Amino acid sequence: MDRLTSMNVFVKAAELGSFASAAEALRLSPQMVAKHISRLELRLGTTLLNRTTRRQSLTDIGRSYYERCKIVLAEAEAADAIAMEMKATPSGIIRVNAPVTFGASMLAPFITQYLDQYPGTQVELTLTDRRVDPIEEGYEVIVRIGELQDSPLIAHPLRPYRLIACASPEYLAQHGTPATPDALALHACLVYGVWSPQSPCRWLFLKDGKTWEVHPEGRFRSNDWRALLHAAIKGYGVTLGPEDVLRGEISAGRLIHVLPDYACPSRPMHVLTSSGLRQTVKIRSFIKALNAAFG
Repeated sequence: MDRLTSMNVFVKAAELGSFASAAEALRLSPQMVAKHISRLELRLGTTLLNRTTRRQSLTDIGRSYYERCKIVLAEAEAADAIAMEMKATPSGIIRVNAPVTFGASMLAPFITQYLDQYPGTQVELTLTDRRVDPIEEGYEVIVRIGELQDSPLIAHPLRPYRLIACASPEYLAQHGTPATPDALALHACLVYGVWSPQSPCRWLFLKDGKTWEVHPEGRFRSNDWRALLHAAIKGYGVTLGPEDVLRGEISAGRLIHVLPDYACPSRPMHVLTSSGLRQTVKIRSFIKALNAAFG
C-alpha cells in the first residue's frame, strides 16, 4: 500500500473519530480503512489508535504521528501544486530562429514583451537568412518568410510579410517624389543584399493587375536592412522595407510612403515547429503569442 495514502486515511480517521466516517468520506470500505491503519502500525511497531467497540482515541505516539502526517500531506500537496503550476505555466528556454531583418526589427520587441509576461521563460534568438534544420541545430521555433518547401515541420501561418517604399521628407524635397515605379530609375535607391551581375536586386510593384519590375541603383548597398533604414532616415535615398517597421517611422514623420498606389507582392510568413518535438506549454504559449502579435 502507498504510505501517503495510508497516512491520509489515518489522518481522516483521527479527525472524524471512526473508521466508518473516514470510510464514507474517502469512499472506501471500513475494512480497507482498518487495513491502512494496521499497515502503518505494523510498519511503525506501535499502536496509533486505541480502538474499542464504542470509540477510538489517539495514543500519545499516535497524536504526535498525526501532527507530522498532516505536515507531510500538506507538503506533498504543495509539491503536486508546484508541479501542476509548472506544467500549466510556461517556463524554461525557448530556442528561436528567424530571418535577420524580421528578427531584429520586429521579433526582438515581441520577445521582450513575452519575457515580461512569462518571467519563468528564457529565449535564445538566432538570426540568419539561411534555412536551418530544427532537429540538428536544436531550434524549437522557426520563423520563415517565403514559400514553404515540403517538409515534416508543422507550419502555423502568420500574416503576410509586406514591403513598402519610403524616403525621408528631406530627400523628397530635394529630389522630388517618384510618381511611378519606372521613375525610381532617376532616384538613389538603398539596395538590400549583396549585388552581383548574376543575381541583381529587383523590386516588384503591382497595380491594376500589371507588374513593374525595377532594378534599383544607388550608392549604398547592405546585407543588413537596418543600415539601409538608417540611411533612408538620413536622406540618402529610397528604401524598400517591411511595412510593420516603416509604419512607425512614417507616423513619426521621419519617412514618407512613396508610390502608395502601388503594392509590392506580399510574402507568406509562418512559424514552424518540429513534428518530432512534444508541444510543451512554453512552445504552445510562444506560438499563441506570435499569432496574437503577427497572426
